[in-house]
Amino acid sequence: MSARNRQLGADFGSEVFMSQGIRRGMIHALIAAAALAAQAVPAAPALSQDDRALLRCAAAFAMVAEGQANGNAAAKKWPPVEARGREFFVRALAQLMDATGLDRGGISQLVSAEAQGLWDRGEVDKVMPACLVMLDASGV
Repeated sequence: MSARNRQLGADFGSEVFMSQGIRRGMIHALIAAAALAAQAVPAAPALSQDDRALLRCAAAFAMVAEGQANGNAAAKKWPPVEARGREFFVRALAQLMDATGLDRGGISQLVSAEAQGLWDRGEVDKVMPACLVMLDASGV
């Protein structure tokens, strides 16, 4: 093999090695980024049954109050919840912040996910009777 061909082979080998090294580096960087992203998004905390009920009702009251404010017929079949529901919402979320240690952003994500779940499963009407009882028992 001539010196020129050896050099071309060496150059090609270096390119392959460099290409593989770059790919390995990119894979390692992607794995590291995924690990950091997983750490940045806190897992949903384990909630007690009472805390789950608070969260569910806070979300339901927010949804019904919004519907009532917008003239939604399905929401208007419930007693007005705008004022009392808002106060329940605020107190419930403060209690959940204390129980979970989540900040406002974390609690906001939690209640948004609960509201979306209630909407997706069509469960607002199902949970409202129990939530109204909880609202009355809360003294709000």
